[in-house]
Amino acid sequence: MQGRMERVEAMKRAAAVLAVLLFLGTVWAVFPVWGAEGTEKNKEIQRVEEIADRIIQWKKENEGNEKEGFFSDSFLCSAGTTLADWYVLGLSRSGAEEDYASYRFALARAVEERYKTSGRLDLSKATEWHRIILSMLASGGNPKKAGIRGQIDLVADGIYNRADNEGNGILGKQGINGYIWGLIALDSCFYAVPEEAFYTREELLLNILNRQNADGGWSLGGGASDPDLTAMALQALAGYRSRTDVSASADAGLSCLAQMQQEDGAFLSWGAESSESVSQVLVALTALGLSPDDARFVKNGQTLEEVLLRFAQNDGSFVHTQGDGGNLLATTQAFYALAAVQRARDGKTPLYDMSDVAP
Repeated sequence: MQGRMERVEAMKRAAAVLAVLLFLGTVWAVFPVWGAEGTEKNKEIQRVEEIADRIIQWKKENEGNEKEGFFSDSFLCSAGTTLADWYVLGLSRSGAEEDYASYRFALARAVEERYKTSGRLDLSKATEWHRIILSMLASGGNPKKAGIRGQIDLVADGIYNRADNEGNGILGKQGINGYIWGLIALDSCFYAVPEEAFYTREELLLNILNRQNADGGWSLGGGASDPDLTAMALQALAGYRSRTDVSASADAGLSCLAQMQQEDGAFLSWGAESSESVSQVLVALTALGLSPDDARFVKNGQTLEEVLLRFAQNDGSFVHTQGDGGNLLATTQAFYALAAVQRARDGKTPLYDMSDVAP
């Protein structure tokens, strides 16, 4: 009797195990994509890493220091310029290990020297301050204690106190760019704005919202909406999308971008399809917390990331427009756009949110 009961219990256990296996088999049959997604994601990560490595190698070869660390003497001489600062941002935000301390020192020295001139970094272009703030943060520096002696406050001078009593050097002197990048730089480390400041954070925000075109996009001087400016404006607004007015503005901006996108997935800016436009839209999507593969921007089965890679060259560079040779600015923007995409996939802070590296 005992043996018979044991056999019955064993059969029950076997039946239960079989039922579970059959159930799991059904689940795997209904949802086979999970394994595939994991595989595809790994492939995407590996592909982006390989492209980033090729970009770094291309840049090293262009600098003539392919056997050295990235920050050679020749490269450090460019600290504080467009040619170097944006590249360091991409390098750092992609997670590349380099001697950022040497760049911080070169940047501090460059800022100190330029502050000895009457225009300091630039009398008209506030974005000189904003770019350097971002580059300094990305390399581990403190923009509020810039320069060799740490006595220069780039955040105050370049953003919220960016004007004298006569209004010289105002943020908007170079157009909406000053407000867009001023807000991006201000929010890169969530800097507080003193009550006595010339600009409030709200004024920067409203200067962007009030310059939105009727079709939902933005332009440099009030003309037809431009994809690059529209994407940059969305990057600046991203941190305020919980506000009703900003949310509506961002939705209109995204709709405008989707309308501007060509059938081949690229964007027309100044009469030509450029890789930079694709790069800026990718950064905007990740800043807004949206997928880089957002369905609104998939054309003919191609995601924006795949569209961007059409501009990649075998040597690691990216071209500005198809048929051109490798272009430094196009390559730099593609570099940090891919870093933004990878950071989004890894669950890290967006490209310009430097709270993860704040001093």
